[in-house]
Amino acid sequence: MSGKVLHILSQRPGKTGSGVTLDALVRQAGTAGWHQKALVGVPVSETTPRVGELPAADIETVTFRAGFGPAGEDLPFPVPGMSDVMPYPSSVWSHLSPGDLAAYRTVWSHRIGEVVRGFQPDIIQTNHIWLMSSLVPDAAPGVPIVAACHATGLRQMELTPHLRDEVIAGCRRIDRFSVLRNDHRDTLAATLQVDPGCIAVTRAGYRDELFHPLPAGDGPSLGHVLFVGKYSAAKGLPWLLDAVERLAPDHPGLRLHIAGGGAGTEAEALRARMEDLVPLVTMHGQLDQPALADLMRRCAVCVLPSFYEGVPLVLVEAAACGCRLVSTDLPGVREQIAPGLDPVIRLVELPRLENVDQPVAADLPRFTADLTSALADALDRPPESPPDLDAFTWESVFRRTESIWRELGG
Repeated sequence: MSGKVLHILSQRPGKTGSGVTLDALVRQAGTAGWHQKALVGVPVSETTPRVGELPAADIETVTFRAGFGPAGEDLPFPVPGMSDVMPYPSSVWSHLSPGDLAAYRTVWSHRIGEVVRGFQPDIIQTNHIWLMSSLVPDAAPGVPIVAACHATGLRQMELTPHLRDEVIAGCRRIDRFSVLRNDHRDTLAATLQVDPGCIAVTRAGYRDELFHPLPAGDGPSLGHVLFVGKYSAAKGLPWLLDAVERLAPDHPGLRLHIAGGGAGTEAEALRARMEDLVPLVTMHGQLDQPALADLMRRCAVCVLPSFYEGVPLVLVEAAACGCRLVSTDLPGVREQIAPGLDPVIRLVELPRLENVDQPVAADLPRFTADLTSALADALDRPPESPPDLDAFTWESVFRRTESIWRELGG
């Protein structure tokens, strides 16, 4: 008999990699017979967030300011994102005032305690090694806690150092942790000063019922390239646009499809540049997973020119849909993804980086040239059959996660 698990995510579900992970684990746990609730952070205007197939009654929220509408939210500022550039309007952690942070702690602690008292979970599965997760041990005393590290919390410790000690002090009291890859386990153990034996590598997964190739004979559109991500320099988007402009004269059928979004000055500048590149570039906005899978099946190549990622699941999803892949040589790609995606993937050497994800300007001409060459090679190669991706299914990831829950008595 399976027990009760409370999932907690401090930002909007379904909008980022951690939200996709939450959605998938809830679906898998439901199939396995677990009774579940979710507590998530959303704009006050988002009255019915979706988390897997949970009914609305099993989804609790902490609400945040949404635009300039009437008040009524729990917290009077937009949802803080785990990255400083999010695909929706958000607060930046390093910009929050002491008063904002005090209110954040108070509201989340109250709501976690309230939901725990009403639901009486056997296990709490929280997301991100960051401020909300650091509050869980005190807000839910006596309940075993598992924290999923998506790497962005470790990055925020560098971007927002005045919260680092508080986060470490709270999160090191969590019972067990899951990470995406081996080096994250080592980094997390050193950061929190916890036993590496309490950290499991669960990897990332994809929904194989959604991401699959077109039927035989219905190949993708030759010359169509897909980028999935935020409008951000850290995602490598400016240099991808440079590369596509260089390739266009020799590839008359070339089209770059952009699935994602962004807010803020940087995102708006990139949006304006992409609008100037129409019809070479098509912006699709933020897509749900079924729509993204459909777009992937229509593209021959998926490119990830990012300077920082955990384990970018989008590459696995695109490979499952039949895309050839071009990616920067990120640790998570090299360690967890590339070995299972040969020969459909080509890696591009990263430029030297400052402050985690800011490229050294002197390296950018070489980086742009290498990215252009890799894209040209991928566009000119014949299609490959999708590789064996059984190890990347959410069923496999869930089995690894569920084993932690059961070890803790769930």
